[in-house]
Amino acid sequence: MSSTVFAASTGLDFPLAQQLTVVALCALTAFLSHLALAVFNDGVRPFMLDFVQGRTTRSATTAVSFGLSAGFIFGLGAPMALSSGVLNPWLLFLPTDVLGILAPKKWLAPLLGGAWGAVVVFGLNGTNDLAHDLPVDFLTAMQQMATPILFLFTLFPVLAITRQFGRLRGALAGGVELALVVLTMKVWPGVFAGAPAMAVGVLLLIGFAVAKDVRQRRAERDTAAVVTSTRGQAPGDPVAGKEQTPGGSVAEEGQAPADPGAGKGAASGGPGAEKGQNSGGPGAGGAPGEVDPMVSLFGSSAARLRRHLPLFMVLGAGVCLLAQLHVFGGGEATSFLIAKGQYAEAAQVDFYRALGFIPLIATTALASGAYGIVGFTLAYPVGYLLPSPWLAMVCGALIFAGEVLALSWIGKVLGGLPSVRDSSEHLRAAIGDTLQLAILFGSLLAAEAMGGGLGILIAGGLYLLNEAVGRVVVRMAAAPAAVVVTGIILNLLHWLHLFTPVKS
Repeated sequence: MSSTVFAASTGLDFPLAQQLTVVALCALTAFLSHLALAVFNDGVRPFMLDFVQGRTTRSATTAVSFGLSAGFIFGLGAPMALSSGVLNPWLLFLPTDVLGILAPKKWLAPLLGGAWGAVVVFGLNGTNDLAHDLPVDFLTAMQQMATPILFLFTLFPVLAITRQFGRLRGALAGGVELALVVLTMKVWPGVFAGAPAMAVGVLLLIGFAVAKDVRQRRAERDTAAVVTSTRGQAPGDPVAGKEQTPGGSVAEEGQAPADPGAGKGAASGGPGAEKGQNSGGPGAGGAPGEVDPMVSLFGSSAARLRRHLPLFMVLGAGVCLLAQLHVFGGGEATSFLIAKGQYAEAAQVDFYRALGFIPLIATTALASGAYGIVGFTLAYPVGYLLPSPWLAMVCGALIFAGEVLALSWIGKVLGGLPSVRDSSEHLRAAIGDTLQLAILFGSLLAAEAMGGGLGILIAGGLYLLNEAVGRVVVRMAAAPAAVVVTGIILNLLHWLHLFTPVKS
């Protein structure tokens, strides 16, 4: 099908304005990383609190950031950009995380970040041209990854529903999505067939979660009403519900008759019940008036981010502008959709991805004081759809301002919607699982396209070897990295007259 024909297949030769945008944004993100105000890697963000509070060194934090990012940079970010012709956040922002934390001086961080941006925009085009001139063109072959990624990604709401709400509802969602994919392919052939299916799947998941939370709250209110009614039974009888001793005195549960003060604060719900015992209260788990340390931490982190609101607004303007230029995709599936010029479908896909990551980004930001480099990723879909770069900058700045200012409120809302919060966890896990399978399958298709059975043998063998030695390269990035190495090996074999390239 046409999924392997890309608008960006002609190369990665960006106009000057786009090059300057990338360089400036990489400089800014490295500066924010240096200040520990924002990082892109969700796995690094929890470590930033110790760095901010001086309990760990800059070099140790850099080592953590590099260890968690290197596989994604070279195994996923670079191959995905070269195969699709579209930049991605793993290639741009994971390195600036590392460079910003590494830089010992404030002025050095933006210089290092800008230098990386220059390497990307000026170096990728040469690498792209060189790879396409090879006898075995593995970059063109890697475009075979598009179809598995786009269509298997459609199933992530089904997986999330099945894990959270059981097989019956999961099967229902799967049937609905399959019917919508078939219908879309038949009736609207120009629309990405997975887009309507994903929309309905996500709506079903959210609907199931909200309904569960509503039922749970109703049950809690009914239980509280019954308890209140029981406590208020026979209000005119001072001894109602209390066990009477043979001598006629009233003995409270667990209290000796001779000790009138015993048991105060011990009887559940009694007038002497311990203050702050109610979970979530301001004095929860401590003495009267004691502030929950997590509430204090969340408040100070939110205040720290609000103090730097102008910087975040500039960052939001840059992220949204980059998305509006259509040289950037926020995810694996999005990169290929942007390359095909399907911007509305790309916006839809990244909006659904945001639903899975908003709770994670909000809670880790409140816990660590470091925000996400791309915020809640809501600037992506907005940028894809906007007609003007200037409008994109304004909207991006407003989106980031709203996100930072609403951070504390979002944390409180998520605390009151446990099922919705769990849905985001399941969504995130399902996205990872579907993409993992899609990238592996697509990588094997790419290996077969450039080397037939020998290509599958080498790429699949490298992937299995990585598994056997303990995943030196993270699983998500292992398969694309294996395809690149396979392409290099096949070219070497060709130069040794041991392999004839497969005719396309």
